[in-house]
Amino acid sequence: MRWPDVFAPSPWRNHFAHRVLHKLAFALVLVVSLGASLWPLAQDGVVPSPSHAASPEWPATWDGVPLRPQALGEVEARFARHFPGHIARFTDGRQVLVMRQVERPTRLLHPAEDCWRALGYRILQARLEHDARGRLWRCFHAERAGRSAQRVCERIEDAAGRSFTDTSAWYWASWRTSAAGPWTAVTVVSPP
Repeated sequence: MRWPDVFAPSPWRNHFAHRVLHKLAFALVLVVSLGASLWPLAQDGVVPSPSHAASPEWPATWDGVPLRPQALGEVEARFARHFPGHIARFTDGRQVLVMRQVERPTRLLHPAEDCWRALGYRILQARLEHDARGRLWRCFHAERAGRSAQRVCERIEDAAGRSFTDTSAWYWASWRTSAAGPWTAVTVVSPP
């Protein structure tokens, strides 16, 4: 009687090894693809950029009216600690301007509507408007406890003079193009 050779290659072993290697290769391609697609979102963390060190030169006037710096409010200061850029608050005596500047695209540059909703305001009459200088703004009225409390307008401007009224459109456009920052989001809050 002859004993089977246990060390001889069998068709079953080759098939099993081939399937395992095929599945491992597929899993590796899947992990690499997923990592590459999520890499831009991982960049939105709270890692300070080199621009965090030096504050930008903010404007001294707004539409010809001198600006006075103001301290950030409690909510703004808390948000600024994790913001990958700079935040400043000013007044021209009639309205408040909040300027946020970033060097790279980030999801932390939220639309003003989201901020006001989070503070308990109801958003009314959201629309696009042109100002006296022809600039396009996204504007809305913020209401709380049944009273129209504030009129808010915002836009994002880049160093080349291009502007966006939609934060999501700015974010994806800034990723698609090789345009470099800084980008400045200007939010103007005035009485209704």
